[in-house]
Amino acid sequence: MANTFSQIYLQFVFAVKHRQSLIPKEHKEELHKYFTGLVKNRNAKMLAVHSMPDHTHLFVGFKPNVLISDFVKEIKVETNEFINGKKWIKGKFNWQEGYGVFSYSQSHVDNVIKYIMNQERRHKRISFKQEYH
Repeated sequence: MANTFSQIYLQFVFAVKHRQSLIPKEHKEELHKYFTGLVKNRNAKMLAVHSMPDHTHLFVGFKPNVLISDFVKEIKVETNEFINGKKWIKGKFNWQEGYGVFSYSQSHVDNVIKYIMNQERRHKRISFKQEYH
């Protein structure tokens, strides 16, 4: 696809199973680096990543040869294994089934990055459950 031009920007949101607060704040940076590596290994570009205790946002730039459902499935499976291997929590960590995905144009990229990076403040005013129900 050398002669293909695309601007594909997708935000993904997925929750911890049963919306439990299981993502430890002290391990977020390590988890974010792991997410970024997974995205890069799939020839995509991580534009922003942020995790709250009960959910994660990824904002990714894609080439047009990616099957989105496979991408998300692989990311979720591999981060499940990563978190469980680190034993950050008692018991087993799992992401909730399903995910949210939102597409944006180039003109919205900066605002989406700000939105994702501002999750701590945002969720002091409105819960994840309120925002996505």
